[in-house]
Amino acid sequence: MASKTLKVIPLGGLGEIGRNMLVLEYDDQLLIVDAGLMFPNNDMYGVDVVIPDMSYVFERADQVLGILITHAHEDHIGALHHLLAQVRAPVYATALTRGFIEVRLREAHLLDADLHTIKPRDTWVLGAFRIECFHMSHSIPDSLGLAIETPLGLVVHSGDFKFDHNPVDGQRSDFAKLAELGERGVLLLLSDSTNAETRGYTPSEKAMEENLRTVFNKASGRVLVAMFASNISRVQQVADISREFGRRVAVVGKSMIGNIRIARELGYLNLDPDALLTLNQIDAVPAREVTIICTGSQGEPASALVRMGNGDYRTVKVAAGDTVIVSATPIPGNEELVNRTLDNLFRLGAHVYYDDVFDVHVSGHASQEEQKLLLNLLRPTYFVPIHGEYRHLVWHGRLAADCGVATEHVFIMESGDVLEISSQGAQVVDHLGGEYVYVSGNGAGSANRQVIDDRRLLANEGFILAVVNIDKYTGGVVGLPQVVSRGVLNEVEADALYGTIRDKLSAAAETGGTRSELSKRLEAVLTRAVQDAVARKPMVMAVVNKV
Repeated sequence: MASKTLKVIPLGGLGEIGRNMLVLEYDDQLLIVDAGLMFPNNDMYGVDVVIPDMSYVFERADQVLGILITHAHEDHIGALHHLLAQVRAPVYATALTRGFIEVRLREAHLLDADLHTIKPRDTWVLGAFRIECFHMSHSIPDSLGLAIETPLGLVVHSGDFKFDHNPVDGQRSDFAKLAELGERGVLLLLSDSTNAETRGYTPSEKAMEENLRTVFNKASGRVLVAMFASNISRVQQVADISREFGRRVAVVGKSMIGNIRIARELGYLNLDPDALLTLNQIDAVPAREVTIICTGSQGEPASALVRMGNGDYRTVKVAAGDTVIVSATPIPGNEELVNRTLDNLFRLGAHVYYDDVFDVHVSGHASQEEQKLLLNLLRPTYFVPIHGEYRHLVWHGRLAADCGVATEHVFIMESGDVLEISSQGAQVVDHLGGEYVYVSGNGAGSANRQVIDDRRLLANEGFILAVVNIDKYTGGVVGLPQVVSRGVLNEVEADALYGTIRDKLSAAAETGGTRSELSKRLEAVLTRAVQDAVARKPMVMAVVNKV
């Protein structure tokens, strides 16, 4: 007999920025919305990206009916190839989003994914779920909201959105569909919370264009504009303004080049081929006629702008008199990397514009008045704020209560929580973990929490290693113990301390014991000796060889 319970399981994206992934489950049938990544924090040493813990889905891979993708930003599609490696379910995405996905799947050598192109107002059925999609304005074209009819009622997922009445691509949010859904009755609304702290309305993309024109008008040299590689609308704006000022455009950065190529092929980006420059042509054109669009707005170490700031990008050198526009807000955790890049660009003599000093970026996310408008249009019975840090979720929950949602029907959840909705009501009943899965190189999960903690210890405190040889017949110490350290002692401290440490190690080893017992004893000696000498707690290792 079919279960009468709908489970709502966010595997990422709640209490954090990024890793957006949601599971809806009814009668052992799973529907997935998005599968995104998160950029690592500064203390996640050696980690490239962080993705959701998908073990709950992997264990039920044959029950997954489909994967719905709201839009093409990395925090919504960046973990999809990890999901599809073990879950062979159909993927539904708009044309631009599908194009971006196909590139990433080719890079991951997943060539047989079952991809379906959808468009706003499409309707289809997967098992117990009837799905409708509708357009929502965001900072990338082809962004969707989802209306999912379940046996218990209608669930609406806003996707990332803002109510831009003058968007670059001319595609406004589908207010008619939102009003219709509200009239039908909404059981549950899951809504973007990123800007829930921000009063008023998020400015239109068009409003920011005048500020860009002001900067271009003042620029006497080249103009470099750094942005997210997926911000196709911003690329169009920069290209249009460059044409107004008699500039040709060059594109730098692998991901930027690839995304622009796809957007042009699909008709989402209008760039005159005669207005484009190759990298080899940049130096042959007067500086005042050149615009360079590049990656690096988040201070990513391997990105084009960061390498230019460091002076190690071979084909493009930032020179005094160049103008650099960083058209993005730092993702939480990236502030230090971004600030370091800004400093390097200033050192090179560039005129640098960024959001703290001049409005050269506008958010793609709804502010409080837009969030309240969505709540009033849909009038949900239950509300779960999604996509934001914990304080954003709390603020959004308060807005929902102000808009008439019963306080006990507002659920402030975190990644891994399980909300169950039945005809009797709704409650959070379980927590699956929602742990980070770290991706280093090509491997997901190759670095766990212990590995990251070890890396943090090595980075902050260094390590010290001792090797002691023991005669396997007599148990006596053979020769002098060898001591090596990195990041613990300077040369003067090492010369003074190593002799003392060797004597203490020899004395401790002479007391005998198994190899394991000796290693633990020697590590304790090392730890005490270093703490007494320099008040540090490095990672300590002792190797015992029986010879």
